[in-house]
This record gives sequence, C-alpha cells and structure tokens, in this order.
Amino acid sequence: MNRSKARNDDALLAAVGRGVDVLDLAQPLANGIPCSPNHPGFRMALARRHGDMVRADGGSSANEIIMTGGHVGTHIDALAHVSQDGRLHGGWDSAQAQQGGLFTVHGVETIEPMVCHGVYLDIARLHDVDCLPAGYGITAQDLAAAADRASAEPVGGGVCLINTGWSRWWPEPETYLGFATGVPGVTAEAARWLADRGIRAAGTDTTAFEQIPPGRGHAIMPVHRILLVEHGIHLIENMRFDELSGRESTEFTFVLAPLKIVGASGCPVRPLALVGR
Repeated sequence: MNRSKARNDDALLAAVGRGVDVLDLAQPLANGIPCSPNHPGFRMALARRHGDMVRADGGSSANEIIMTGGHVGTHIDALAHVSQDGRLHGGWDSAQAQQGGLFTVHGVETIEPMVCHGVYLDIARLHDVDCLPAGYGITAQDLAAAADRASAEPVGGGVCLINTGWSRWWPEPETYLGFATGVPGVTAEAARWLADRGIRAAGTDTTAFEQIPPGRGHAIMPVHRILLVEHGIHLIENMRFDELSGRESTEFTFVLAPLKIVGASGCPVRPLALVGR
C-alpha cells in the first residue's frame, strides 16, 4: 500500500474513533426544483401505491418512477460533459466518444469514489455578506484571501468548496437560476488559481459554478472549459452549505461516490463533509 495513502487512512480512522459530525452537502431532490433549461428536470411519482395490491397476509408495498437529467440537483460533472473544438479532456474526439448513445470515455462511472481532503472557502463571509451580489465574479484574489482567512488552502488531490450564499434562493427557482440578474461564480482567473493547486474537484452552491453575467445565461462557459477540458477537474454544483457555514473548522474529510451510470456525462450525488468534534 502507498505509505501516503496508509497515513491518510490511519488519520481518517483515528478521527472516526474520536467522533465526527457528518454534514450533508446536498440539496433535496423534489419536483419543481431549479434546473437549467439545458437539462431535463427532475420528476418523481408513485408508480404503485399501498393498497393497489394487497397480499394474502395483508402486506402491501409501494414504489416510484424517477426521471431526471444527469445535471439536476446536487450533481457532479464527468469529464465527458464539456468539449472544446471537438475534443474532450486528454484530446479524445468528442463525436467519436459519444457514438452509440453513451460516452465510451470519461463517463461518470469512471470517477473514482472520493474520500479526501476538503477545504471550505467562504467568499460571502469574506465580503461580510450573507450572499454575494447577482453576477459577481469571484477572483483569484478572493480565493487567496478566503484561504488566508481560513488558514487552509486547497491541496493536490483534494476538493475545494466555494460558498457564494446563493443557495438561499433555492426555494425560488427563477431567482436562483438568475437569467435576468446573473449569478455569482468563479471567473476564469480564479479557475486557473484552483487548477494550479492540483485539486481533483471543486464545488459551489450555484447551478453553473462559474460567473453568469446578467442576461447572458449559459451562453459561454470558460470555467467549464478550463477545469473540465484543460485540467480534468470535476465540478460539483447546486451544493448546500447550511451545515458547514459558521463552523470553526474549514478543513474536513470529503466523501462522495458517483452513481455508476455507464456513459453518462454527470449524475446527482450526495456529498458529505466529515468534521471532527
């Protein structure tokens, strides 16, 4: 076993032995949640209800049908999600990779489960607000200042979570999606700051991770290109930081396991932060 991995495993087991708080970083999946018009939305309905069929002993069961796009609710982007000039990360031909109705490279099933270092950078708190203004562009200087304030930087192989405060608008889909007003998010220079630190994934509490200027929608997505295509860094969007905000600890063990949906460009996830007591 790799000695570095062994030390990390030992540290995790020791932390669990001392007791940890498990913080849920996912938004609930429900009919009517915000969803980008680029993606199919979420729908759930009972297909079979108690009483539709009753067994001889009086027992009954229920089940449901769930329909959803891969980029709905709290979800992770696989490297197949974005191409540039016809190429995926690593130079793969995007047209060839998607033949047959699924991706033969960089599908979401290829993302290894994550049990790694996580750091939380609260950009809203850095600016002494509960929520960044609509359309605000998070700069590299913002990230560096938040890391300095947290006394913690993203590390190679880890995950960086960035709080804008925008999740407060989750119950109001039109406001949350912000087509007219814009949505705060990471700028291209900030994306390069993240990439320089060698992280494996970055997440935030908005629908598109990157800055969306007023009236522009998702017309151009340079941060997705920089992180997914150029650097192979996964994005986690629509996160919920309610349980993480306000805690003294800004470093934690991050846990995430994508669904093994073969050839998909993304999938809903339920990320967790394990914080020592």
